[in-house]
Amino acid sequence: METLSLVIIEDEKIMLEELVSTIDWASIGLTVIGTAEDGLKGEMLIKESNPDIIITDIRLPLQDGLTMVSKCPLLDQNVLVLSGYTDFEYTRKAIQLGVYDYIEKPFDDEELLKVCGQLADKIREEHKNEKQEEGSFHINLPTGFHNHQISCVVNFIKENYEKAIGLSDAAEAIKLSENHLSTLFKEVTGINFLQYLNAYRLNMAIDLMKEGGVNISEIAPRCGFQNPGYFAKIFKRYFGMTPTQFRDQL
Repeated sequence: METLSLVIIEDEKIMLEELVSTIDWASIGLTVIGTAEDGLKGEMLIKESNPDIIITDIRLPLQDGLTMVSKCPLLDQNVLVLSGYTDFEYTRKAIQLGVYDYIEKPFDDEELLKVCGQLADKIREEHKNEKQEEGSFHINLPTGFHNHQISCVVNFIKENYEKAIGLSDAAEAIKLSENHLSTLFKEVTGINFLQYLNAYRLNMAIDLMKEGGVNISEIAPRCGFQNPGYFAKIFKRYFGMTPTQFRDQL
């Protein structure tokens, strides 16, 4: 079973300690790689560690959990939100951000473990689908969409992939809500927006490698990967090797 990384952001110290130490994360193949007690440190932790799954409280010091999540667009839908408040606005925003689930406090440890296990299984299945045959130079992406809006989104990606774009930017460009676009994109293409964006960026990165004369450290930002560590992680997920190893075998 593929081991996935987990970070937890929770401002209640006792609750944070319990989340880390009393739940058997290893039983579902998760490893806690970091924790934070406020929204700013949480944002920094997420951007530095690129975890597979994030568990966060909503009410956090310095910035709330949903604002923190909105500043980390690479998370896609791998976020679990915890809250002791039944607040419609927070719930609505969580849905718009595409979080995986919203769990009210107090919660049962077994319930949380079950939901996290389901999310972990979803991520592993996505990773399996993303794997390419060894020696393949490009990721095959769906084409020929019979949907004007999705065709516009794909063109938007092709024209802006080198920039720090996300689902919200694409939704704004074609005047749709993020939630609607997220659902529509998956229905039409069979993959989610971030998977398509990452795959397209990786294809552009491979083209640069084949051209030669460009350092690996320069390729990531030129293809829209602002974080070199995230670029290396996604590249290895698709191709089973680092960008340097891949280039050396060309």
